[in-house]
Amino acid sequence: MIAGPPPAPAGSVALPLFIGSDIYRGSTYGTRHPLRVPRVSTVMDLARALGWLPPDRFRTSPRAKPAALELWHHPAYIAALQAAEALGEATEEMRARFHLGTLSNPVFPEVYRRPATGAGGVMLAAELLSRTPGVIHVPGGGTHHGLPDRANGFCYLNDVVLGIKVLQRAGLTRVAYVDLDAHHSDGVELAFAGDPGVRMISVHEEGRWPFTGRQEETAGGSAFNLPVPKGYNDSEARAVLHDLILPRVEEFRPEALVLQCGADSLLEDPLSRLALSNRAYLEAVRTLLPLAPRVLVLGGGGYNPWSVGRLWTAIWGLLAGRDLPDGLPAQAAEVLRGLSWNGGGRPAPDLALTTTLLDAPREGPVRAEIRDRLAVLARR
Repeated sequence: MIAGPPPAPAGSVALPLFIGSDIYRGSTYGTRHPLRVPRVSTVMDLARALGWLPPDRFRTSPRAKPAALELWHHPAYIAALQAAEALGEATEEMRARFHLGTLSNPVFPEVYRRPATGAGGVMLAAELLSRTPGVIHVPGGGTHHGLPDRANGFCYLNDVVLGIKVLQRAGLTRVAYVDLDAHHSDGVELAFAGDPGVRMISVHEEGRWPFTGRQEETAGGSAFNLPVPKGYNDSEARAVLHDLILPRVEEFRPEALVLQCGADSLLEDPLSRLALSNRAYLEAVRTLLPLAPRVLVLGGGGYNPWSVGRLWTAIWGLLAGRDLPDGLPAQAAEVLRGLSWNGGGRPAPDLALTTTLLDAPREGPVRAEIRDRLAVLARR
């Protein structure tokens, strides 16, 4: 059992807060897309089954209005996204100009409303945190690939960029962004390259789409990128945490920390070759929490419905000060047993993914190539 931090002090607008929405329930990108699987709805159901999501800790995500999205996104693109949803398909111009209606970024019934809800939740969280220090979890956020004028990498909007810009608009001058997703945060890096008020740290699988985030890329001095090899394990993640992430966040003295916890670095994920347990993520979250008075914790990638649901629920339990059990009570286990791949022919999960919350540790050697890359980044 892992113990979380004590609950936040009284008088802080019921923080820690969880922001979610039922728009994710039954909404998919289509039967052939990796995001056909349930994710945020699983986290809400599992957290409620564990008794971790009382009404005073839950806020329904608003849907961001087009004018709010223009804080970073181009008006013509937002209009095209709305038009694609209304039409139920993308025109040739939408495909060519905005990358809508592609295999990666298909048109589905909620193609505007769903990402606008994710963006609305993150922007609301940023606004609340700018007024009241604390911690907010928005598992529907973390769409770090979205570009100002087009969809990119399953991401139609970039709620990470929008959230950070809300914090900046409120007067915060030092925001740290840590990205644990298996894929490099190319959209976020584009938005804040050369901005001395944003420090970006991305740990991602080498040689994987979007094929950006090489170690030598610094985004004008604002970014630290660490590509890691396949098989990246818990011991290596601990070395990265203590030799890269913690010192670079601490020296920056952030007024706010945005933490992207894409679950595709877990061993079971079908779209990466990394090998973390969910304990590695929890160790990172727990260790980073004291480093900023405002912490916004997002979701991101993750395409195994069981491992995603368990990880993001465990993160919420940690943030909410709950003890995290190894085994699950019957009602919570039933939530996980009710999941499926929603097509695709993949095998059923191991029993542990339906009966436990915490993975067994996945330790291993810290390989020389990771130590060498950390040493290079330490000299920057």
